Amino acid sequence: MPSSGAAGGRPALGIDLGGTKIEAVLLAAGGPPNAAIWRQRIATPAGDYAATVDAVAALVRQARAAAGGALSIGIGTPGCADAGGLMKNCNSTCLNGRPLQRDLEAALGQPLRMANDANCLALSEATDGAGAGAEVVFAVILGTGAGAGIAVGGRVLTGPNGLAGEWGHNPLPWADPVDDAAAPCYCGQRGCIETWVSGSGLARDHLHVNGEVLVGEAIVARAAAGDAACAATLERHASRLARALAGVVNLLDPDVIVLGGGLSRLPHLYERVPALWGDWVFGATPVRPVRTRLLASRHGDASGVRGAAWLGADR
Repeated sequence: MPSSGAAGGRPALGIDLGGTKIEAVLLAAGGPPNAAIWRQRIATPAGDYAATVDAVAALVRQARAAAGGALSIGIGTPGCADAGGLMKNCNSTCLNGRPLQRDLEAALGQPLRMANDANCLALSEATDGAGAGAEVVFAVILGTGAGAGIAVGGRVLTGPNGLAGEWGHNPLPWADPVDDAAAPCYCGQRGCIETWVSGSGLARDHLHVNGEVLVGEAIVARAAAGDAACAATLERHASRLARALAGVVNLLDPDVIVLGGGLSRLPHLYERVPALWGDWVFGATPVRPVRTRLLASRHGDASGVRGAAWLGADR
């Protein structure tokens, strides 16, 4: 596991293929952890598989020009590939059933490594981020959806089904009477954790309770300005996230839970969630509090794409 910049002789390109954006970063070979020699962010072609492959290929061509030659490639994606190489469980549903890695390798003319985007976050944060030095790191992406990855001893767990860390597609535990609007999930179930704690889930809950269409940023801003309805929406969200993460503590007992994604920038989560989750963590009491630490990703929005670069780096 590297502890500084991209190992080996080639610069390492990481690409984070998200539902709304594609981000790329090129790390200098053998340089310090933040030695990005090129970076780019573009919008993801909505619902268009072929255009998505073309967009990733265009970014790689730009990165090769910036590197002046060969580079390694690692890509973080939603979902994962099945045993036949076909994508599954992607909230960017145009990817499902497609041989994404094969198509990208054909378009790029070189091999690459690919992993779930939350696994890339876990790898980045366990390597030299908020979870550095911890034995067990549970890394959560709270963005358009909600996913997670697990790193143990600095190595990412995947499992025989590629499902390790798919926390967002379990039901929200310890249902509260206010949890009365379980939404359908793209996975085919209803009331998945993702539908409650993601950015879209936050906005949906506010609409359900208040009849008002607001995006997450507006809810946060109005709560800070004293809007009681928006403050209550944020508190319901914190309670749901606390319950969902308490289930993780009961099952995995991680040393550190790291939050990434857009909602990880909400500062109140790092106070409210640990203040609440002891109500559901087995055996927790005021004199024996939960010892798991809840931390923001050290590398912020860049953590997942850095993890993708680590994934593909020569080592």
